[in-house]
Amino acid sequence: MTTQPADGLLFVVPAQPTPVERLLLLADHYVRHNDMLDLLLRSGSEPEPEAHVDSAQQLAAATRTAIKVVTDERLYESRELSDAVVHLQQLAYLSSASTDHRLPLARALTALAPEAAVDCATSVAGEIRRRRWTATDDPDQQLTATQHTALWEIARGHVVATGSPGRPYVPYRGARVLISTLRSLEAKDLAERVPKSASSVYTGGPLQDRVRLTSAGAIALASALGLPPSTGATPGTTPPPVPTAAQTAARSR
Repeated sequence: MTTQPADGLLFVVPAQPTPVERLLLLADHYVRHNDMLDLLLRSGSEPEPEAHVDSAQQLAAATRTAIKVVTDERLYESRELSDAVVHLQQLAYLSSASTDHRLPLARALTALAPEAAVDCATSVAGEIRRRRWTATDDPDQQLTATQHTALWEIARGHVVATGSPGRPYVPYRGARVLISTLRSLEAKDLAERVPKSASSVYTGGPLQDRVRLTSAGAIALASALGLPPSTGATPGTTPPPVPTAAQTAARSR
């Protein structure tokens, strides 16, 4: 005899990701896409001219869907939100345009996509918090400042693990992420390593393990983005201020 689910439901419908979670997942898709292109370029053999086309087209479609989800929130059109939507439109255009080019240029067109998607997620989260935040919106799983920074860097595609199995280490592009922090995130099922899925540090070197957010990790980071500085961390810690998309663009000029 089949046991009825709780509340008389025939089945449980998975919750749809929030706009911020969707943008973090989009960033992860771009990281995986870029890693795939890196491995194709690393192979040394001439890949099929359209090896990346399907992936790029799906990313363009996913980005347009994310734009619709954000605009459907009907948030106040602040400069931050307007900039975020424009950046997403640019991502969709670049992803679509990359299908018309061979791999080296196609890879360059989506190189900064993960960072841009996370910046947009931060801007959208800030707007949602400013308009709708209540004390009950605090994240269920509190993060230390170190964990918050690590999840942020992972989402941006900055973190890989490499080295021998007994003595791994974590190269980094942005804020430093320690192997002990990575292990604590893995223990909480907030991050995971995908073996040999990222290109090597140097030509001919061993492949690296890409560090990615799990679904729980994306939810945890999304729930912490845009929170007032005094929340979203364990007592005595404060997550570092996360730059907005506009601030990141200003620093790059």
